[in-house]
Amino acid sequence: MYALFYKISIMISDYKTAVNNIRSILKQYILDSKLQSLVVGLSGGIDSALTAALAKPVCDELNIPIYGRSITIETNKPDEIVRAKAIGENFVSDFKEVDLTEGFKVLAGLITESGDEDTQSTASKIRRGNIKARTRMVYLYDLAARYRGMVLSTDNYTELLLGFWTLHGDVGDYGMIQNLWKTEVYEMARYIVKNLEDINAKNALQACIDAVATDGLGITNSDLEQIQAKSYEEVDQILLKMIYNTEDFEKYKNHPVIQRKLSSEYKRNNPYNIPRELITDVPY
Repeated sequence: MYALFYKISIMISDYKTAVNNIRSILKQYILDSKLQSLVVGLSGGIDSALTAALAKPVCDELNIPIYGRSITIETNKPDEIVRAKAIGENFVSDFKEVDLTEGFKVLAGLITESGDEDTQSTASKIRRGNIKARTRMVYLYDLAARYRGMVLSTDNYTELLLGFWTLHGDVGDYGMIQNLWKTEVYEMARYIVKNLEDINAKNALQACIDAVATDGLGITNSDLEQIQAKSYEEVDQILLKMIYNTEDFEKYKNHPVIQRKLSSEYKRNNPYNIPRELITDVPY
C-alpha cells in the first residue's frame, strides 16, 4: 500500500566536507564560549557514537577532555552496554559506566502517584522511559557544570520531526547532527569508519552502524517498531514527500510516520509562549 514509487535525492553527497565543517564550527564554538570540556551520553547507538567520533579530534586538538558516560537504567540490553563501552574506550578521554537503576526506582516511586502500579502497559513504559531519559540528562548536566563544559545533543532531524525524543530529557546544549537525516547519520558514520586508521575504533563505530536501533528505554524492541516503518530510509523518504508535497504524497498522508509527525508538533514548539500582541496592545 505504501510502496515508494520514486525516491527524493537531496541527501549529503560530500561527507568529507560535511564532517570538516561540523568539526570546524564546533572548534570555534568551544573557543568562543571558553568551554573547558564536552560531555556526551553514550547509549551504544549510532547517534551518540557518531557524536563522540565527530567531537574527539576537536577535543584532541584543543587539548580539552570529552567525558563519556554509559548510563544504564534497568532496561538497557547487554549488547548496547558493550557497544557503549567500546565507543567510550575509543572516542572519549574519560569514560565511565554508571548504573542508575536503584536511583531511578526510588525516584519513580516518589514521583508516581499511588494507584499507578501497572508498569507493563505501553503508556506506562513511555512515562517511565521519560523519567529515565530525564534522570540521565540530570546526571550529564551536573557533570558538565562540574567540568565547565557543555552537553552534546545526540538527536537527529528524523527524530526531531517524529517527536522521537523526550522533552527535557534528550536535548543537549549543542547539536552537531540535529539537522542530519537519520539516513545521513548512517552514511556519515560509514565515511568516518572508512577513514579511521585504528582498527578498534573502526570496529566500535561499525558495530553501532550494524546494530538494531533502540531507545534503550524498554518500550519496544526497536525504534522502527515504535515508528511503524521498515527502515529509516523509508521514514526519511516519506517525510521528504510530506515536506515537498510530492505528487504521490496523497498515498502516504495516513501513514504512521506522517501521523506521528503531525501529533508531535507540540514538542517542536516547546515551550509555547503566547505572543504578547495576542494578550495586549501595550508594547514591550
